[in-house]
Amino acid sequence: MEQLFSLLEKNYEEMVSIRRYLHERPELSFQEIHTPAYIANFHRELGLEVREGVGERGVVATLRGGKPGKTVALRADFDALAIQELNDIPYKSKNDGVMHACGHDGHTATLLILAQCLTELREELAGNVVFIHQHAEELAPGGAKAMIEDGCLEGVDVIFGTHLWAPTPLGDVLVREGAIMAAADRFEIIIQGKGGHGAEPHHAIDAVVTGAQFVTQLQALISRRINPLNPAVISVGHFEAINPFNVIADSVKLAGTVRTFDETVREQIVEELELLLKSVCLSAGATYTYNYYRGYPPVVNHAQETEFVAEIARNIPAVNAVHTCEPFMIGEDFAYYMEHVPGTFFFTGAKDPCWETVYPHHHARFNFDERAMLIAAKVLGEATLQFLQKNN
Repeated sequence: MEQLFSLLEKNYEEMVSIRRYLHERPELSFQEIHTPAYIANFHRELGLEVREGVGERGVVATLRGGKPGKTVALRADFDALAIQELNDIPYKSKNDGVMHACGHDGHTATLLILAQCLTELREELAGNVVFIHQHAEELAPGGAKAMIEDGCLEGVDVIFGTHLWAPTPLGDVLVREGAIMAAADRFEIIIQGKGGHGAEPHHAIDAVVTGAQFVTQLQALISRRINPLNPAVISVGHFEAINPFNVIADSVKLAGTVRTFDETVREQIVEELELLLKSVCLSAGATYTYNYYRGYPPVVNHAQETEFVAEIARNIPAVNAVHTCEPFMIGEDFAYYMEHVPGTFFFTGAKDPCWETVYPHHHARFNFDERAMLIAAKVLGEATLQFLQKNN
């Protein structure tokens, strides 16, 4: 522990430098070119085995220890978001309309420096470490599934991952056995009515009124059709009918998201959402088209690996507290990895105690306390060392 932590602290300034370099050069999901090349080159200079273009744009680097043993995988994502940054900082995004607004630059910097430090301990490692740098976490179908299909988990015995989390105080670590993040699905609907003059609604089929009734009744689907012991969310984020003020809309477009933890509930919503849509349109004399897109499955942490990481975190001096958190309704394609190998995904608190305002993830003013990267590296690194030692 002491040797690794000493190396991480020694290289912390480089970790910050890498994070800021990447922050200035964000790239959108499935459009990453510079970032994976930078990552691959960094690992190659460490002397690691490097695969590029894994699952199209991912990078996998393998550190083989000096002694035989198990294999640990560590994952970091590196894509950015289509957001115009509003932060006034020296390392502000140089790519107009693109921003690292979720901390993926920090995840990448954390993993790169951790790889550098573990490489210095190579001869003492009883096993191997696979560094999975994943593209396109922010946009379904994501990069994880394609990277798995391209072999990034071959020979892997366990996987660990973390998310730097700005709403949680620096020094706190959040863990949870079982479902920690939700399945994240999307639906798109067109309601087709009959346009007309705003003064003569009886000659038209008002698509806006029909759509509004549907949106309102959706909430009854959650409150009256779904078992209240199984959390679920339906949110309509897009409702479009572009018309002059005195014209009854011929059609409306709706789009929204469904978040669930239970697969049975997920299936129920897919079916009942359309059933409700059909009944509302039928009563109004309208027709519809309905498309439902399955996103990432829920992130389900394995019990043994979660308790293992939690106990390690409790014994790291930089960690103030380890909390069992409530499940988050946000989605993450880390879920796919744990459908294949045991593992756990946790949150590393990244709220600067001096900040009066903490902007949420995906906000144009999002930022995080960079010291959280060092804590994340210590937890991931110590988990790696202890797993390999324990299973030697």
